[in-house]
Amino acid sequence: MEMLGWDDFFKSSFDAILRENPNYYPARIIRETRINFTVLAKGKGDHDVVLSGKLWHDAENDADLPTVGDWVAVDPGHDEDLPVIRALLPRKTCFSRKSPGKSCAQQVIGCNVDTVVIVTDAGSDYNLRRIERYLTLVRKSGAKPIVLINKADTTSTELMQRAITEITSLEEGLEIYPIVAIWRKGYPKHLRRVPKGETITLVGSSGVGKSTLVNSLLGDEFLETGGVNEVTGRGRHTTVARELVVLAGGGVLIDNPGMREIQMWTDAATLRAQFADLEQLSSNCKFSDCSHQKDAGCAIRAALEDGSLAEDRYDHFLRLEEEVVELERRTEKRQMTLERVNRRNKRHSMRNQEDKDDHRREMRPHRHY
Repeated sequence: MEMLGWDDFFKSSFDAILRENPNYYPARIIRETRINFTVLAKGKGDHDVVLSGKLWHDAENDADLPTVGDWVAVDPGHDEDLPVIRALLPRKTCFSRKSPGKSCAQQVIGCNVDTVVIVTDAGSDYNLRRIERYLTLVRKSGAKPIVLINKADTTSTELMQRAITEITSLEEGLEIYPIVAIWRKGYPKHLRRVPKGETITLVGSSGVGKSTLVNSLLGDEFLETGGVNEVTGRGRHTTVARELVVLAGGGVLIDNPGMREIQMWTDAATLRAQFADLEQLSSNCKFSDCSHQKDAGCAIRAALEDGSLAEDRYDHFLRLEEEVVELERRTEKRQMTLERVNRRNKRHSMRNQEDKDDHRREMRPHRHY
């Protein structure tokens, strides 16, 4: 259980459930399909379970439903029935993004993750702004980020150093490592043997070498790896489903398919914390309501002009800020719509009940005196 990440945080929540349901057992979700889940539990190995109808109906949205990495309380059931997930234990961390498209829904990437490993390279996949987005999402989740720059053996020293310098500027104290995943070279101690009970997840674009990295962590060809596309120089996408794997050293890995979109799922406070340098600069503006356009004494404009603030970083902050504002607007609109629908349904329910009561009174036999 400890290898899977079980600790006092989860035990205290499960004990409260166990007092009322002594036959339930705790398990961690390692895989999910359209119809069921696969969990891992002490003394039971990996096995399929289904979700209870109550848990499904009580969830306000998809993010409230169990997913890979979650700890759940399972009812063993009777005879040949599949065990049933009866409760979702509280999450330590929740790494999410906004679902692709125009919705305002939260898409959970991994739950109860301790470290998020951002995988990139310094060549065709390199995109500083994308890494910045990942870092913002990781900080929102509560997990710790580290960055691996893969394919160091085929990247020039100049290009690699530039990538390291630029990524370092994004966040103070950020751990960055140039690696060669195919040869297992350059790995930090933390990844050479993931500590017992710690959960990591890998994120990055398709073809950047995540599957090769996973294989090297497992010490086996667990995931099929594709060849390199001769036109783009990128590996072919191979991981197609999210899955939790227990590593030989006792750590836990959640592998994710490559992401084409990384839309923001965060709030204004987390975004400002990620861009603390801009917050500090704006505090030096002459006017507190400075628009950072043509206002006199604008510290942001001065920093852009003297080169101490990169223009693309500032532009990216503005884009992210717009996304966060739009997300909050859509979320508020959705909430208002749900409340309106609930009020309408409640009115309809009350009217239906009144109609039934009237019908019962009309059908009641009359007494004759």
